[in-house]
Amino acid sequence: MKYTFLIDADDTLWENNIYFERAIHAFITFLNHTHLSREEVRTVLDDVEQHMGYGSANFTKSLVATYHRLAEKAVHEVDIQRVHQIAAQIHAQPLQLLAGVRETLAYLFPRHHLVLLTKGEAKEQQLKVEQSGIAEFFRRVIIVPEKEVATYQMLISELHIDKQHIWMVGNSPRSDINPALAAGINAVFIPHPHTWRLEHAEIQQVQGGRLLTLSTFADLQLHF
Repeated sequence: MKYTFLIDADDTLWENNIYFERAIHAFITFLNHTHLSREEVRTVLDDVEQHMGYGSANFTKSLVATYHRLAEKAVHEVDIQRVHQIAAQIHAQPLQLLAGVRETLAYLFPRHHLVLLTKGEAKEQQLKVEQSGIAEFFRRVIIVPEKEVATYQMLISELHIDKQHIWMVGNSPRSDINPALAAGINAVFIPHPHTWRLEHAEIQQVQGGRLLTLSTFADLQLHF
């Protein structure tokens, strides 16, 4: 059976959120709040991020906004510069494919139709794709601002393929798995230990699409 795979990028094909987590750790340490715990500071940051949007530029804005909200002293330009430096460390990290990704894509490529489906800021995501060295395995690269049920329904219509022959592969229950299943297509859930907290959710199994949970991306070779 030849399938169409819609494959997520960040934390499915390459490391991503771990670098944001390191920046958040450094930010909370720099803030050094005397009354709020580290978890309480993180909760405030999570709330700010929900309204700011995706990508490293918006992440920087979220850190700055959180610093202004929680700083226990007058905020000076040198403090904001330090926050920007913390956020900038994300860009200093080379793009790192997850274990087995290249080999698995090479295995799937002649057997199935592969489409890279990622969300976020278009230029930033496109640059990651170019740096990854795996663009050759994908028939299309689709970058969307959000992954919702309507996103998957639109793709189903564009692809002109029976929903039973489409699989969404990703690490995010909120963006990759639940909306794909709700749209009636199949989903492969590959958990990542550092999935962004705002992407966590209980997986909602619904009638229609099948759900497969794997330990690693390389495990796709065992099933397809």
